[in-house]
Amino acid sequence: MKGRVNSEFGEVVINPDVIATYAGSVAVECFGIVGMAAVNMKDGLVRLLKKDSLKHGIQVTINANKISLEFHVIIAYGVSIPTVAQNLIDSVKYQLEEFTGMKVEHVRIIVEGVRVID
Repeated sequence: MKGRVNSEFGEVVINPDVIATYAGSVAVECFGIVGMAAVNMKDGLVRLLKKDSLKHGIQVTINANKISLEFHVIIAYGVSIPTVAQNLIDSVKYQLEEFTGMKVEHVRIIVEGVRVID
């Protein structure tokens, strides 16, 4: 479902892919996030996504103009997972609400892997 925001000038319709791409770019800027992950359902392998396909690691659901997000991420080795997750939730929630004008209702973070950063 697409997001709809009404303003004095008319209606703005936001595609979930736009929200996913924006959320992915915000996520990779957060400390401790190496990148978004894609899980191969066939063999269960996890791979790090490139910068141009960040939206594939994010599932966006819009219901009654409220956004729910599910992130599949790879975390840096040696960081506190709860701290990084909370930072990601806070950053994405604030940035998306400012960007879209819609409320972020729920953010779910699934840590798919840990990677050492050189």
